[in-house]
Amino acid sequence: MLIIPVKDGENIDRALKRFKRKFDKTGTMRQLRSRQHFTKPSVERRAQVQKAQYIQHLRDQEDI
Repeated sequence: MLIIPVKDGENIDRALKRFKRKFDKTGTMRQLRSRQHFTKPSVERRAQVQKAQYIQHLRDQEDI
């Protein structure tokens, strides 16, 4: 459970922004979305390899 202390006279928008930032850092929504369906371990590994290849390709393009 996230607790965001709101200081006296603090703008509610600012407190809401802090809550959203803290919520994003916990990764709760990402975890919920990934649990909606089962993904085989081989498919997960393949996706990781493809992502790594894509990132490496971008880094190689940056060096050129």
